[in-house]
Parts: sequence; C-alpha cells; structure tokens
Amino acid sequence: MRASDRLPPSYNAARWFVGRHVAEGRGKNLALVGDGFSLTYAQLDEAVRRFAGALQKAGVHRGDRVALIQFDTPQLAIGFWGSIAAGAVAVPINTLLKPADHQRILEDCDARLVVADPAIVPDAKSLAPRDAICWTPGQVDAEPIAEYAPTHRDAFAFFLYSSGTTGEPKGVVHLQHDMQVCCETYGKSVLQTRESDRAFSIAKLFFAYGLGNAQYFPFHVGASSVLFAGRPTPEAVFEQVRKHRPTLFFGVPTAYAMMLAAMDGGAKADFSSVRTCASAGESLPAALFERWKAKTGLTILDGIGSTEICHIFLSNFPGKVRPGSTGIPVPGYDLRLVDDTGSDVPRGELGDLLVRGDSTMALYWNKHEATKAALKGDWIRTGDKYSQDKDGYFFHGGRSDDMLKVSGQWVSPVEVEAALISHPSVLECAVVGEVDSDGLTKPHAFVTLRPSASAPGLEESLKAFAKEKLAGFKCPRWVSVIEELPKTATGKIQRFLLRARPR
Repeated sequence: MRASDRLPPSYNAARWFVGRHVAEGRGKNLALVGDGFSLTYAQLDEAVRRFAGALQKAGVHRGDRVALIQFDTPQLAIGFWGSIAAGAVAVPINTLLKPADHQRILEDCDARLVVADPAIVPDAKSLAPRDAICWTPGQVDAEPIAEYAPTHRDAFAFFLYSSGTTGEPKGVVHLQHDMQVCCETYGKSVLQTRESDRAFSIAKLFFAYGLGNAQYFPFHVGASSVLFAGRPTPEAVFEQVRKHRPTLFFGVPTAYAMMLAAMDGGAKADFSSVRTCASAGESLPAALFERWKAKTGLTILDGIGSTEICHIFLSNFPGKVRPGSTGIPVPGYDLRLVDDTGSDVPRGELGDLLVRGDSTMALYWNKHEATKAALKGDWIRTGDKYSQDKDGYFFHGGRSDDMLKVSGQWVSPVEVEAALISHPSVLECAVVGEVDSDGLTKPHAFVTLRPSASAPGLEESLKAFAKEKLAGFKCPRWVSVIEELPKTATGKIQRFLLRARPR
C-alpha cells in the first residue's frame, strides 16, 4: 500500500484520527478511558484543538518540535495529537531515561516547546535548549483552533527516539501518512480492529509499539483506548484488565512471562473480555506461547516491528499461528533475506532482513550517514537475522550486531559497560545477552577487578551501582567476576566467546 494512492495531498493525521470522528457523527464514542477519567471523541477533539491553539499563542510554528515527557495520560494523548493538529512535530520521549539522556534528545531535536511532568523531570528548563518554552501537563490557556492545519500527507508529523548500535539516541522521523498505512496493513489484516474494540497496551506511548496499540489503531476506527500511567506490574495489569475490560491486549514477552509467574503464584487474572493478544519487542518463545494459551485460553499473535517502520510488518495471524515463529509478512510490506553481498538466501538459511513498506521512516534526524546506511532505496535494513521455512514462516536468528533487546527496548552493551567501569573496583567489563529461564534475553556483565578490589559480595554491589547509573531495563541481570576477558591479539574483546562459554 502506498499513501499517495489513498490519501489526498492535503492530509493532517490528527484530523483523521481525532477530528474526523466528530465530523462523521462519532463524537459521543469513548476515545480514552482509565482510572478517574474518560473522554469522548468530541471532548478529545476540543482538547486537541485547544492545545494546538495554545501552541500557536506561544509562538510555535509549523515544523517546530514539541517534546512530551509525560506518563500515559489523556494529557500526553492531547499533546501528541494537538502538536500535529497545529502543524508542529510531536516528540514523545521515554520517561525511563536519565536526565542526561533527556537532555541529549531535547538538544538533538531542538525542541521549541517541552511539556514535562515534574515527577519525571523536576527542572525541565535546565535540560531544554536555551530558547525552548517549558510547560507542565495541562498548562493550556487558549481558544481552540477552528481547523486542523492543512499539512501535506508527506510532511513531518512525529519523531520517536531509538538507540542505535553505539547507544546514541537516533531521532526516527515519521510523516503524516505513516500511521494510516499501519492501520490499513497490520491494523486491518492482523488485529481486525472494529469500532466496538477497547485497546490496552502494556508498552507505553513513547514506544512505536505502544503508540500504535493505544492510539492510532483504535482511533482509526472510532474505538477506545485504556491508558494507565503506572508501572505495569502483573497485579496492576490484572486490575486494569478487570476494571476496563479491553478486547485487544498488547504485551511484550517479558510481561507475559511475569504475568504467568504471578498466576502460578496464585494471582487471579480474568482475560475473558480479550479477543486478541499481541506481542512484539523481542521474540516470543514457544514455551511462553503455550503456557499463556493453557492459562488463559488465548492465542498470542507474535510479530516484529521497529521504530523505523513505525509498527509491525511481520506477524502471526488469527488462525495462522506457528509457535516460536514471527509469522508471515503483513500485507503491504515486502521482505527479503539477503547475504553479505545483497543476494537472496535460500529457504532455511539465515539472512539479513530487509523490509519495504510505506510507513518506513523518512530519515534519522541529524544523522545523514546513518540514514544512508539503513535505507537502500525503498528498502530498509532492520539489523535482524532471520530464516524462512518451507511454508513461508519467518524465524528469528538474532541481531546482526551486539545490541540487546531487553523488555522490548534496545540496550547498548557499550553503555552498560561504561557505567560499570566507573565503579572503583572494576578494571574491565564486557556485556552480552543471556537467555533466562523463560527464554528471554537479559544483560550479563562480565567484569575483571582492579588489584586492590575484593570479589566477595561484589556482584550484588555492582548490580545496585548500575541501577544508580542506568534505566532499569538496561541494568545487568547477572554480574560475573572473572580473571580476564577474552581478547584478540590487538586487544579487542571477543564477546562471542563469552556468549559461547559453558554454562
């Protein structure tokens, strides 16, 4: 599917996903629901246009970046769509990052305005670019704009920041039409979204995965979304599902594993309202799939997407599920598996995954060379290794580099190593991925010590130290003190030997 074949040149995504429902008579439909709040599409439309009016009053112009560091609340949804409604560019930012990470992102996108929850960023002004305006959530005092900005279907709409192979955040630039492409592909053919649906996503809105799950998939058809600002512990998730009765449930393998463990421990869970469970972010082990089905009676539709492609492009389908596989291509996307020369590999052999589809990013912001390396004409290199069986199902073979996918988020070993090396007892460090008892990848840090350091009890001390330096998902699950790290003759650490070591 190509947007130019379906959409007129003048197209504003916020009008399509919010304002259109009021114009077409669905203003009374519930758009957002959660603990202590509910908003109809008519109420959301007015709030979005009011936020857009406040941006204009503040001097925010077309194309200016509006950074949003907020929990999953109606205010974040209003800020996201309101920025697009004004013709500005929405930049939702990971709330789990440290202040230095937030500062790098705000400077990189050159945010004109920052909306930051003080509970996340106590002093946003100290992190924001010098001329940026800083607001707290809900700080809107303006008349609603009369009309959504008449943007082009190919104009910038939003950035999402994704860590690259060096751990440096990359701004992934998406266009006005990208979200509708995802809705007409994955949303229509896999989720089969309908107006009566209610979506609940464990993944938060600052993720590409969560943004689709809890915003544009339900909003495409006039359905509703459950927003939850808290930590998605199993008990909290069970409570949200019990209270708000979603029909579409989105998780990541780590979350499914944690919920199963809670159920095994006696926690009560009622998923009887759910018709479809989806998973992405990392490969779903077949054992987890089977355990979830045995406990709940529900099939998980595992898939793979990326920030660069906006959402899922390869997935299992209702009635077409192969446990342990990532499924088959979503209609609207073309996939290739190639070798190092760019030639297609035979069925059954591992190759680098290339994808073509019209929701693919326009570019990496301020990263020309990285953009050229990723994009090859219409195709984008995902960095994943895959094989394909005789029936056309794809099976994940790992990453093409050393990046780790932990709880659906990329983790740079270099960043974790740098944090641990700053400890006074650590001489050297290497981090690799290791599979836990649920078949999920977690960081394992191997350290060598300085001569004066003492090893007893240091492993737990180092894990606690890492938690002070890093976001929680980046912290090592295991720390092992060893005599020396394996290296090449030129002194480069051989991480593959650590991964292959005897258990």
